[in-house]
Amino acid sequence: MKISSIKIGKISIPLKKPFKTALRQVTSAEDIIIKVIADSGEIGYGNAPPTAVITGDSQDSVVAAIRDTIGPKLIGMDIDNLEGIMTLLDASMLHNQSAKAAVDIAVYDLFGKRHGIALYKLFGGLRSTLTTDLTISVNDPEEMVRDSLEAIAAGYTELKLKVGTDADLDVKRVNAIRSAVGHSVKIRLDANQGWTPKEAVRTIRKFEDAGLDIELIEQPVKAHDFEGLKYVTDHVETNIMADESAFGCHEVFRLLSMRACDLINIKLMKAGGLHNALKIAHLAETMGIQCMMGCMLESKVGITAAASLAAGKQIIGKSDLDAAVLLAADPVVGGVRFEKNKILLSDAPGLGITEIAGWQEIKGS
Repeated sequence: MKISSIKIGKISIPLKKPFKTALRQVTSAEDIIIKVIADSGEIGYGNAPPTAVITGDSQDSVVAAIRDTIGPKLIGMDIDNLEGIMTLLDASMLHNQSAKAAVDIAVYDLFGKRHGIALYKLFGGLRSTLTTDLTISVNDPEEMVRDSLEAIAAGYTELKLKVGTDADLDVKRVNAIRSAVGHSVKIRLDANQGWTPKEAVRTIRKFEDAGLDIELIEQPVKAHDFEGLKYVTDHVETNIMADESAFGCHEVFRLLSMRACDLINIKLMKAGGLHNALKIAHLAETMGIQCMMGCMLESKVGITAAASLAAGKQIIGKSDLDAAVLLAADPVVGGVRFEKNKILLSDAPGLGITEIAGWQEIKGS
């Protein structure tokens, strides 16, 4: 089975509610979906949600990278030469991680279909069910309380609260939500780089002194401030997770060497796909650092790929894979299923995806 062509398209899916963080506000998911087509006619699906504020990738840059640089290098390559494809993909161009991730996911999908194996089994087959949290967008405390209670009523037991816009207001937000939901619900915070190191320490200590029982705090400081992240980790009791700082293998190696964080958030769109995400997981495992599998605001294509890796690996013990749940519609036929806060993986080969409704090919791609 050899790669014969790559088609690039897109889908646009409205969100149920606006998605608000310290970095951006979004009302719809704009996802690039590619089809890597084999000479047998089999299709591998991959995706890339352009997230310029985090990865630096736009729709235009993703399309151009795949169409003009990455895609032509892969035509004619045998799917069984997975290592060769991934080596070439990594070396094809600098950066452009989301474009690389889209191709990587589609190739893995084809590899799984070629050999009749579900990807979660290919990655270790540890479990076929995951538990995900649900993200609560940053808003005024009252609205965040309403959204949190609604999430709990829908069956979620773990909430990820977006904070980082105003440290004093963040304390009020978390206090109000903890009072409303009680202590049986796990609360994670994501500051999205919104605090300075000292501000983060002061704020987190307030959470600790108030007994708010925060499970972890994600990326409290700027992505490039590794020393600042270590300062926060060293001066609070709460576990600190690196997200934007933990971009790829080199950054994760540095973070682990510095002991700059307690946890690593792996995202396919930062790592450049499953191949490098697996390397990150192994690095973290070697150092005894637990991982979370996260996502961007993307369709069920990427969520299924990320869930497949998380389901296969013991070191990836937490999941923040709720993006598809935040969408008002699901155009992806096949892939994972959601039951309340559970993600159920399919035993179908590859990603188990057979079609993308509403997929529009991008002209000239």
